[in-house]
Amino acid sequence: MPDYRLPSLGADMDKAILVEWLVQPGDAVKKGQIVALIETSKSVMDIEFFEDGVVEDLIVPVGESVAVGTPIAHYRPARDGAAAPAVEPEPAAEPEPEAPAAEPEPEPVPVAAATPAPQVSGGYRRIHPPARRLAEKLGVDLDTIVGTGAGGMVLRADVRAAAEGVAAAPSATPEEPPAEEPAEEPAGRPTEARAETATVPASPRARHLAVEHGIDLATITPTAPDGIISTGDVERAIAARAPATPEEPGVAAATAPAPAAAETAAAKTEADRARARRLAMRRAIADLMARSKREIPHYYLDLAIDMTRALTWLETENLSRPMAQRLLPAVLLIKAVARATHDVPEMNGFWVDDRFQPGEGVHTGVAISLREGGLIAPAIHDADRKSLDELMEALRDLVTRTRTGVLHRPEMTDPTITVTNLGDQGVDAVYGVIYPSQVALVGFGRVTEQPWAADGMVGARRVVKVTLAADHRASDGHRGGVFLKAIDRLLQEPEKL
Repeated sequence: MPDYRLPSLGADMDKAILVEWLVQPGDAVKKGQIVALIETSKSVMDIEFFEDGVVEDLIVPVGESVAVGTPIAHYRPARDGAAAPAVEPEPAAEPEPEAPAAEPEPEPVPVAAATPAPQVSGGYRRIHPPARRLAEKLGVDLDTIVGTGAGGMVLRADVRAAAEGVAAAPSATPEEPPAEEPAEEPAGRPTEARAETATVPASPRARHLAVEHGIDLATITPTAPDGIISTGDVERAIAARAPATPEEPGVAAATAPAPAAAETAAAKTEADRARARRLAMRRAIADLMARSKREIPHYYLDLAIDMTRALTWLETENLSRPMAQRLLPAVLLIKAVARATHDVPEMNGFWVDDRFQPGEGVHTGVAISLREGGLIAPAIHDADRKSLDELMEALRDLVTRTRTGVLHRPEMTDPTITVTNLGDQGVDAVYGVIYPSQVALVGFGRVTEQPWAADGMVGARRVVKVTLAADHRASDGHRGGVFLKAIDRLLQEPEKL
């Protein structure tokens, strides 16, 4: 029986923690279907199945750390339609206590899980694929759900909360008197609290932990400046609640200080975990950069580019836009780099098996710093084909999801060239290290006013220094120079980007 092994989601990934299984034994799976969430040293990401089949058993339990390439599940491949009959009985046998009336409906869902996605109504909506499948399974209307993920994305937790709210209403009438239904609620959270929780911004791990322990996220005050509830906030709420039920009245006074002590201990535990995560990320980055400098023959070039025309155009353009739709200078830089690869395609791709492999598209990795320290460079796909407005929306969404730990596998594995910008840190120039197995990295410093000679006259111009770190096996200094000049040319005509 074939093994499904933990895939690598980047050159710096050697192991990961299994956060959640999204399938169960007996479930049919399609190629490309998301089957689990894992946590690496950088983020929580989803992993996909690579062929059609049926899950036989799950080898690795939730919470266990496993190395890349380790078998984590067994499956039966779909050959000559063999998997189809095996799928039909499974959903019928799987009870759905939350929505009894809709139980016959989910039967065909595992077979067609990937098909209904485009049929969702309500225009453009960001819906996490596992959330879409769960909604179909539970009979929840996605148009009625307010997504709590980045950019309003609907998550599995949102669907669960909506399903619990829908299921609770009918259950009060059919069989039992209304007075008896609330008696079961103390074991978990009230239905109203669950519905309210669906609108509270929280990290995926925090939301998962809150559901496990019956904590209402609406009662938690976030400690992060961005207002997003963290895992530490939930752990402190759990610790504070634990000693709240003393068995003997006589010990109540002695137990009173316990919540504060427990909260302090939980805060210390979370701080230790955060420190361990930072150290793990730093170690992963250091190992990867050491490998890059050891294996990749870097060469470096830099060029000062007059940004006066580009920034003047951007300022004028932004004056006619609402604040929420204004563009950042970084969008011009990303688009110029992506378009410049058309002139010098050997900058866009990978060095694999001792040869250059061109990228299938221009998927620009954007270096994003994390609040707790560290750096991630996920991809904006097809950056060369996106309009500036689409790029701005993609950049906002990517930064938000990166800092809340909600990234998808292709965003971490697909970047074909990386852009880093340290201008907002006051840095004049950045000479980066190439991310294996890419072959180029472009860096931008801050924009400064400098004396600039043009058309026989000297004046003050706004100038940025752009740098290129490139792999000498895939290109040379001449081609690197052509690439930088292409970026310069494109930035002199910002209205055409």
